[in-house]
Amino acid sequence: MDTRTSPIRLRLAQLREALAREGVFALLVPSSDPHLSEYLPGRWQGREWLSGFTGSMATLVVAADRTVLFADSRYWAQAEVEIAGTGIELVKIPTGTSTAHIDWLARHVPRGAVVAVDGQVLGLAAAGALKTALDAAGVVLRTELDLLEAIWPERPALPAAPVYEHAPPQATQPRAARLAAVREAMARHGATHHFVSTVDDAAWITNLRGSDVSYNPVFLAHLLLDGSGGTLFVGAGKVDAALAARLAADGLQLAPYEQAGAALAALGADARLLVDPRRVTYGLRAQVGLGTAVVEAINPSTLLKSRKSAAEAAFVREAMAEDGAAMCEFYAWFEAALARGGDITELTVDERLSAERAKRSGFVGLSFPTIAGFNANGAMPHYRATPQAHAVIRVNPGAGGLLLIDSGGQYLGGTTDITRVWPIGSVSAAMKRDYTLVLKGTMNLSRARFPRGTLSPMLDALARAPLWAEGIDFGHGTGHGVGYFMNVHEGPQSISKAIPDAHMAMEPGMITSIEPGVYRPGQWGVRIENLVLNVPATTGEGDTFGEFLEFETLTLCPIDTRCIDRSLLRADEADWLNGYHTTVRERLAPRLAGAALAWLLERTAPI
Repeated sequence: MDTRTSPIRLRLAQLREALAREGVFALLVPSSDPHLSEYLPGRWQGREWLSGFTGSMATLVVAADRTVLFADSRYWAQAEVEIAGTGIELVKIPTGTSTAHIDWLARHVPRGAVVAVDGQVLGLAAAGALKTALDAAGVVLRTELDLLEAIWPERPALPAAPVYEHAPPQATQPRAARLAAVREAMARHGATHHFVSTVDDAAWITNLRGSDVSYNPVFLAHLLLDGSGGTLFVGAGKVDAALAARLAADGLQLAPYEQAGAALAALGADARLLVDPRRVTYGLRAQVGLGTAVVEAINPSTLLKSRKSAAEAAFVREAMAEDGAAMCEFYAWFEAALARGGDITELTVDERLSAERAKRSGFVGLSFPTIAGFNANGAMPHYRATPQAHAVIRVNPGAGGLLLIDSGGQYLGGTTDITRVWPIGSVSAAMKRDYTLVLKGTMNLSRARFPRGTLSPMLDALARAPLWAEGIDFGHGTGHGVGYFMNVHEGPQSISKAIPDAHMAMEPGMITSIEPGVYRPGQWGVRIENLVLNVPATTGEGDTFGEFLEFETLTLCPIDTRCIDRSLLRADEADWLNGYHTTVRERLAPRLAGAALAWLLERTAPI
């Protein structure tokens, strides 16, 4: 392949010409936007446009002599396929938080040469680590260039979808109360102003929602608060007059999206600005006036929104029941269609499951792209079927299989995320072993009790222990926080191998996923995922040893028992599974009839 047949090679060649004109040796292209979002609006999908790699997370380095993509284990198989023939090298990194690209630049870029990155999309904390490494290597860093603008003629414009209000009853707290809570935290930090760039924080504080970012009901905006008012920097025409008036009644004025940096520059010497270094970009932080004092601390809203109120938890339970009913309808259809022998593809799974969710009360959209992976495709944790590349799901005589489906929905009263694995025909003893070990990990963590304030990464080993005992591990985190009609991936808690910090303390009201897995490349993948809510635990010790928490499992959908190797399951584990299925049956049966109800009753029968 060459530039005449490969659009990726052509784009990289054009970029290298731009690098040469600017005297730049290498360009760093992160998967990021000015809000450090996980899912990016089209305008900032430069890494995908340049490389052809469609995964949600990776870092691209385009140097004068080579191009390198840094991706973690969730994406290795996918990346190898998508960058084949482009001349791009894949560097396999252990986790998405790896700084391998920084080490590579420090080693590979000649002393005195220039590395460029668009500072407007580079996180402040990441910029500090990058600059330290490059300074030590004698490499110059430039952050004022957006080199994509010159070579990307069809670069998408900013999203123009309208902003709307998250209304009662699902919006359980008025905007004024949320503003007051944030200002109370500002006062504790001695801050006169607070700048918020992360779109989920801005949406939570203002009780607003949008559709600027795929799968997350948020909108592009920056928010600058002071002691009594504030300014929402948002695209022109996205907020109608009636909503603008309601915002003004709560002290929030509107300003053009692109004026956020100028507002930071205009803060005077009397201002004391609170910013979160992990949730603001280097380019915006650099625009703060030199005379303005800056306090660096976690966004108060990040902590506040992670702790769902009792009223929000009640709406989440309702959303889970609606979501569970949709899945029962789908799975009843799926198994009947499979038995009839018709061809069902991974794309069909996505279409039919999404259609069932769309029928449920309060449904707004999907919470992430549906992952339907049959056999080897299930071994890629972030696989997504496309019209050009997908598998047909069918029962082949003498050969069994596993179908992994990871999906979720956005409802006015909550966000869902669930993974189940289903047998297609007969399954092998090896498949059953993997499935049962993963199930044991899911149950082991689901049954945990722990002191309030336990740092969430400390719980990670509970889910991995049954797998570790057999010499097996998985490359992604065990659990992520989940928002309330908000981002499906939310901090600050993370049940993972991450190095803990104080903000990861487990508190009542947090919603987190539990999703261990086993992935055998070229064969199959297993992941069983539920969402859980932190609730107070009653212990026989009373308050002697402080307050304890436990998990309430929120997700409502049968866990297939046909894949279980009963010889690996203890009696207490079987009891937990039977108890869970009793709850699923009781909660979902009133919402179902006919084939879906029959399917539910069969799949929740005790073992």
